[in-house]
Amino acid sequence: MAIHLLDAKGMKCPGPTLKITSMIFTLKPGDVLEVTADCPTFEKDVRDWCNRNKKTLLWIRDEGAIKKCQIQF
Repeated sequence: MAIHLLDAKGMKCPGPTLKITSMIFTLKPGDVLEVTADCPTFEKDVRDWCNRNKKTLLWIRDEGAIKKCQIQF
């Protein structure tokens, strides 16, 4: 299991989830993607994305204007 980082700060939704989607082809089952974003709808969007794509949202944190999450593939 590897942890990959994705910095999606400065992107407006749906940009962060589109970047997450593009990572599907480079990540192996069990890998974790840690995403940092500042889009105001990111938390809802990433939860919906995980449900649609059957990926596990390990955690999501609010760090002021920035949200961080980990998704297991």
